[in-house]
Amino acid sequence: MTRQLIHSLLFGWIAVFGLILVASLIVAALLKFTSLDAPALTWITLAIGVLSLFIGGLIAGLKGKAKGWVIGGIIGIGFTLFTFLVQYLGYQTGFSLQQSLHHLGYVLAAVVGGIIGVNVSSDSK
Repeated sequence: MTRQLIHSLLFGWIAVFGLILVASLIVAALLKFTSLDAPALTWITLAIGVLSLFIGGLIAGLKGKAKGWVIGGIIGIGFTLFTFLVQYLGYQTGFSLQQSLHHLGYVLAAVVGGIIGVNVSSDSK
């Protein structure tokens, strides 16, 4: 792996986890101070995840400047692997079918973000 690829992956993962952390704090405040219910929360968290992975892939693609689909795929798979390890090692449960489909969407969002990020970075030269 080249240094630029590792650098772009690091920026992408920091962006993903930073966005998810900030969004989690906002959702927690909404749960505390509003009457937000569980069905709405499911869709909100799905949208936050897809948007965060897209932005993380976009940032990684902008930094990487080549092979955006690979960079985005690694961002998405890394996030999925991290989530799976936390769930499996912390709670002794694997992914359900619904979670697997969500994470497939997350990986696809990161891949699309990586592709767009590489194309945007090459257009700005």
